[in-house]
Amino acid sequence: MSQETKYVEFCKGINGLDKIILREVRGCSAEVYLYGGHVTSWKNEHGEELLFVSSKAIFKPPKAIRGGIPICFPQFSNLGSLEPHGFARTRFWTVDNDPPPFPTNSSNKAFIDLILKHSEEDVKIWPHRYEFRLRITLGPGGDLMLTSRVRNTNTDGKSFTFTFAYHTYFHVTDISEVRVEGLETLDYLDNLKNRERFTEQGDAIVFESEVDKVYLSTPTKIAILDHERKRTFELRKDGLPDAVVWNPWDKKAKTIPDLGDDDYKHMLCVEAACVENPITLKPGEEWRGRQELSAVPSSYCSGQLDPQTAFLCDKFGFA
Repeated sequence: MSQETKYVEFCKGINGLDKIILREVRGCSAEVYLYGGHVTSWKNEHGEELLFVSSKAIFKPPKAIRGGIPICFPQFSNLGSLEPHGFARTRFWTVDNDPPPFPTNSSNKAFIDLILKHSEEDVKIWPHRYEFRLRITLGPGGDLMLTSRVRNTNTDGKSFTFTFAYHTYFHVTDISEVRVEGLETLDYLDNLKNRERFTEQGDAIVFESEVDKVYLSTPTKIAILDHERKRTFELRKDGLPDAVVWNPWDKKAKTIPDLGDDDYKHMLCVEAACVENPITLKPGEEWRGRQELSAVPSSYCSGQLDPQTAFLCDKFGFA
């Protein structure tokens, strides 16, 4: 990439919606729509897409974009009186030109700060005032980082409570050849069985049918292994104790209007979340939740180890 190439570019996306493209020197990129504060693309230095977006995604308000990384706030799923997954993913965010200091790596140049504030329309359905700041960063090595900061700006002295998720859709080659490691032996709530609580068995999670589970008290690192592509995604998170794992499989996929019938084969949602124990903020208090995504060749773990990825093998025993 030449010195003149922009790290941050503002342009128009599908249906004329405002979009931001982040680029790094090695050629990796990410795309963010102001509609929803929504990351819709994350590509490595070879131009390979790492996020899944539905072949039938509707880039037109008020419909949420199917795929990428929807922001679920202030409600995850149908756990409350709001529309499923809350309203943040169907609102127009604005660029935050004067964000408070972030304790992040100052060498990162490809980043954008977005902000969402309460509107009078939203106050009618969720009677609280807030500021939601979102920084999206593309690191020099291609890692994608999302940092959320939610502040209670109520002037009436009232606290508010919310649930949250980064509803990340990973692009996988063949869901039947994918496994998730790092969630073994943990308790989970099974959304297909009225959120009944179970304990995960086995060495790793594999996929042979519909899965919709909320894993509880999860580690800060989770790995998604795409055997077909010999690629490992790593999800690192902070402030988000839960992890949602979802794939609709064939029958459910056919009931989702903005999802292609065969799309389920090429997607897997692993979502850094806070669901079981909602977050409560008093006026003036702020919550932070962060996730960092990286993708490395799985072959790193059976040959020459890159120092930064060596811990993957130690932690998860990749071979």
